[in-house]
Amino acid sequence: MSRHTASQQPHHRLNMLAAAIALAYLPLLSYAQGLPNPTRSRAIEESQPAEISAETMTGRPDRELQLEREVEIRRGQTTIKADYALYLQVEDEVTASGNIWIKRFGDLYRGEQLKLNLSSGAGYVIHPEYRLQMNNAQGHAQRIDFENHERAVVSQGTYSTCEGPDPDWYLKADTLRLDTGRDVSTASKAVVFFKGVPIMGVPWMSFPLSSARKSGVLPPTIGATSKGGLELEVPYYFNIAPNRDLTLFPKIISRRGIQLGAEGRYLEPNYAGTTRIEVLPDDQLTNTNRYSLASIHNQTLTPRLSFGWNLNRASDDDYPSDFSKTITASSQRLLPRDLYTSYSGSYWNAAARITSYQLLQDPLVPIARPFDRLPQLTLHAGREDVQGGFDWAFDGDFSRFSLPDQELRGRPRGDRLVLNPQISYPVLRPGYFITPKLSLHATSYQLDAPVGSASPASSLTRTLPTFSLDSGLMFERDTTFFGQQATQTLEPRLFYVYTPFRDQSLFPNFDTAEATFNYAQIFSENRYSGSDRISDANQVTAALTSRYLDPNGAERLRLSLGQRFYISTPRVTLAGGASQESRSDLLLAASGRVTGALRLDSALQYSVNQSNLSSSHVGVQWLPAPKKVLNADYRYARKSSSVPDLLKQVQLSGQWPLSDRVYAVGRVSYSVPDNKLVDSLFGMEYKEDCWIFRVVAQRITTATAKANSTIFIQLELNGLSSLGSNPLGALRQNIPGYQLVNDPVVSN
Repeated sequence: MSRHTASQQPHHRLNMLAAAIALAYLPLLSYAQGLPNPTRSRAIEESQPAEISAETMTGRPDRELQLEREVEIRRGQTTIKADYALYLQVEDEVTASGNIWIKRFGDLYRGEQLKLNLSSGAGYVIHPEYRLQMNNAQGHAQRIDFENHERAVVSQGTYSTCEGPDPDWYLKADTLRLDTGRDVSTASKAVVFFKGVPIMGVPWMSFPLSSARKSGVLPPTIGATSKGGLELEVPYYFNIAPNRDLTLFPKIISRRGIQLGAEGRYLEPNYAGTTRIEVLPDDQLTNTNRYSLASIHNQTLTPRLSFGWNLNRASDDDYPSDFSKTITASSQRLLPRDLYTSYSGSYWNAAARITSYQLLQDPLVPIARPFDRLPQLTLHAGREDVQGGFDWAFDGDFSRFSLPDQELRGRPRGDRLVLNPQISYPVLRPGYFITPKLSLHATSYQLDAPVGSASPASSLTRTLPTFSLDSGLMFERDTTFFGQQATQTLEPRLFYVYTPFRDQSLFPNFDTAEATFNYAQIFSENRYSGSDRISDANQVTAALTSRYLDPNGAERLRLSLGQRFYISTPRVTLAGGASQESRSDLLLAASGRVTGALRLDSALQYSVNQSNLSSSHVGVQWLPAPKKVLNADYRYARKSSSVPDLLKQVQLSGQWPLSDRVYAVGRVSYSVPDNKLVDSLFGMEYKEDCWIFRVVAQRITTATAKANSTIFIQLELNGLSSLGSNPLGALRQNIPGYQLVNDPVVSN
């Protein structure tokens, strides 16, 4: 029997050819115009002629066609293959049986019987097996009913993203609704099976068919901590809009009670923010009502005018340490409350800010509360290369420093006005630079009378000029670096500063501390941070830097050393501060990408005057391949020769595959003087093609004599959800270079 072909319009073969050409170019058209448009796809589908072929074809082409053996019907992005089919021309409907094979918009179905309207996309398949293109999901069912080109109802079916006829996990549901237009699926009377064992049953659930966000119940989080006991959290996510969402997260804490929380996020072209609220009514361990609030908002009103806030509040000193699972959050001692607005001009900007703090006190290591600024007004202006090459700048700051009466403890309140004009003349040439600079630091104080005193307010003023001269040379030569062509630089630098002495012992200290001594700070004009102390200076900083550069200019390694020499010994000190000697500590630093896999970051501070090491830091990261990383970090710090070691700590962390599917993760932070672990994290990750299992134990120090231990157990089912408690935040924070084990490996 010869093979016959026909079309819905058999006398218009040119139309059929044009349709075939259009179909061939449709993917290119979709690529050129962005993501596929379902509405455009449906319109194209309905406008295409049907292409029909079979071994035997009988009937009336204008009414109906009976097709037998190797039947193939193609319309747009829908293709049907079967042993037998009946095509109704007027209804544009296909009924088929025997080895049914249908592909619709990339999704594939196989079954025993089929009925499908090619125009509307409505129909059904009996005893089908299916595979979805969007997330490579598969399953089988008693029946699938197609409501249109995008929506389908799977009856008595399964769903899984695992390959093969016997998937490691699958969802079995009485009714499974697939909506590829909205990228969402809902299941009723659903049971999740893992390794053949039912692990979760729900009367109703929904999950995404892609990575797009959607509203619904998020996977429950189950965990345990040493302070709260067992914890169960069942979040509900509201996808309000593509740029707005709200998450409600009620949590049952076995030892404490029920904690209620909510987090809202929004992102607009001119403003964005996040607000998070947690409330624990009647904590069973403390018998108090506990809560926390954090809100961040930034908004641009006009291209020049903006405002925002950063508000934080906790019910008590121990809230972050009791409920946070991260080292950073649990060790918070100051919660800022900040409200600001700013306005900028072409070469200036002004800002107004109100800042206060909530102090979370550790009784064993108490700290003083910082002053509130109610308000702070700042102005910055500056221009470069004016009047023959001069640069000028101006900084002004007015602040009202205040504290509640019970927090003063002999400290004054008052106003401070700071004016700081600067002018410089940079000379920049290919092989050298020299920059003379002159600045004036004028400060005025208006201090309130002490509490309970009848004495008048005190007025103090200070005006100090500063002259500095920054200069440097640059030499280059061609060389090799670990066998590769490179450029080595040699960059000597001299920095001179002169500021006359002014007795400032009667001046208050609102916000000043001695700046951390490091390589950047030795090139500053004032060794104090803040504006309450201006150090007298007659000093020279000498430094030498050498860099190795790749042919493309990327820096491979940087070696630096520097030291400050005091021509006149500085006399301005903070209360309790020690006088500087004739020269500062010697600073040495080395950092960079030594090889493709090895990275180094090290710094050393050596006291030449006392002939001992003041501080050091050496960090090494080895990343030989994706998902393989080892980190080693050593930190040492000494306050002075008469004080014991302030810090001597070793940190080791890493992620490493033990086999093709098993990964070990861990971090330890060990205090040598105390001979104990400060923080630790250990865990394992097991990866299959369609699921990941993680178990991680973490212990973090939350206060001087307090610690919290947490166990994370998570089963991640690719394409469905995650069950258990999520350790990914802890892994990313504790292991630099950590990568998700199911991330694809990108080849260079």
